[in-house]
Amino acid sequence: MTMPRRRPGRPRRDDQRPTRGLVLAAATTLFAERGFDAVSLRDVAAAAGVDVATVAHHTGTKAQLYDACFARVFTAEQQVLHAAGERARDALAAGPGAALRALHELVDVFVDFLEDRPETTALWLRRWLEPHRHGELDQRYAAPLYGLVEQLLDAAAQRGTLVEPTPHVTVRSLVWAVHGHVVALAAQRGAGARERREFRAFVHRFLDGLYPPAGS
Repeated sequence: MTMPRRRPGRPRRDDQRPTRGLVLAAATTLFAERGFDAVSLRDVAAAAGVDVATVAHHTGTKAQLYDACFARVFTAEQQVLHAAGERARDALAAGPGAALRALHELVDVFVDFLEDRPETTALWLRRWLEPHRHGELDQRYAAPLYGLVEQLLDAAAQRGTLVEPTPHVTVRSLVWAVHGHVVALAAQRGAGARERREFRAFVHRFLDGLYPPAGS
């Protein structure tokens, strides 16, 4: 008996989720390395080990695939930052010391995330090299995370737990510092635990300097 052939780009139902994941992982790596213009759907298909029709079926056009890559890293980052942000918000009522320790933890979570997923930094840096293109990605996948931390700092300031007149400046400064740290790690072959410890210590000192205990 001859079995009917499946149409190109139409994997079996139980193959769909892992195939999409493979495509997105391959595309994220390529976009991070080369930028949007230098990557084709054929490149992504070759890297993922599938045909072009499969890539198109799972992600649509190249622009839609690019968006999906940012959505993928945003979802993962949002999950870890949201949990740490909730712990920090709960700590606000416990006083300045507890709030500052919670901010240390929040930044540590962010650093851990990007150290473990350096392609996230590379993907964003490629996008920021062309500030006038794909700006909607910033609004969808960067602004909500910035806003989460800005709102936390604003709530702490309103409680009198700390003094923070420009939370948006603080958040963006920290974000760029962490991305710079990840780039430095990638550039230093063999960079390891010491550099990671030193950077965390620096960020903690930075926060301690910004938000010293009342009366100090």
